[in-house]
Amino acid sequence: MPASSLLLPLLLAAALPVFAGQDGQQQAAATDVVAIRKDQWSRMTVPVKVVEQGPFRFLIDTGSQNTVLSRELATRLSLVSNRKARLISVAGTQMVDMVDLDQIDLGRRSYYGLSAPVLESEHMGADGILGLDSLQDQRVLVDFKKGLMAIDDAKNLGGNRGFEIVVEARRRSGQLIMADAKLEGIKVQVVIDTGAETSIGNIALQKALARKRKSEKIELLSVTGHTVSADLSYARWLEIADVRFNNVAIAYTDAPAFKALKLDSRPSLLLGMRDLRSLDRLAIDFSSRRILFDVPSGVL
Repeated sequence: MPASSLLLPLLLAAALPVFAGQDGQQQAAATDVVAIRKDQWSRMTVPVKVVEQGPFRFLIDTGSQNTVLSRELATRLSLVSNRKARLISVAGTQMVDMVDLDQIDLGRRSYYGLSAPVLESEHMGADGILGLDSLQDQRVLVDFKKGLMAIDDAKNLGGNRGFEIVVEARRRSGQLIMADAKLEGIKVQVVIDTGAETSIGNIALQKALARKRKSEKIELLSVTGHTVSADLSYARWLEIADVRFNNVAIAYTDAPAFKALKLDSRPSLLLGMRDLRSLDRLAIDFSSRRILFDVPSGVL
């Protein structure tokens, strides 16, 4: 049987997903509101039950198509791999084991029939990753001030009330891509990645900035345990519609994940948590392809 292909995120950076054929059917009695914890990289984690056991600590990652399990948790739950898949990340490509998940639960919301890659917990820093296959057709609302996250449809989460800026996005492989953005005057395509701390820019963006600037070589660590070299530098500002982020740290690298999402030829940016935390609230509405921003008073 030929291997499937998928993309997954990084620990200290962002990457993107393209794994097809998962339904992640859901059922819920009410809006789920869960407290957000932070791991050592300040990424969001929430309690998730797997096949009615747990809860276990999962990262919330809008940059990962698939929900992921650690090998340790798969062993504990007696889940056996039945096939392989080709994983594409910022750090490269490799074959990984896959397991079937009959059910996972976040709050009162349940998701059924997921297919999950198995990775080592020491590289993920968690028991698993909650990806887009568990979040599609919903709104993910993150309240940074209160440290809370809610998942439901837009109406049950108050619609667009309280959000100053609403940005339309286009969908590609499950991801929402915003084109109405500029980085120091350069038009850039932006994907929000809640599983990333530092943002990643592609080589096209690095070249478009043209003038030389100070940078330092760093290593980005993937959830697969692999590393990739990147040039880290700072942009003075990034604007998405009328939202402005200042002093944006960007790691530039020629990642295969950009090519997989057809984001390699034009300036593109995967926006991580370092800058998103400057917002009061953020809502990612997958059903309407909208991203909503609530900025601190006095910012606009």
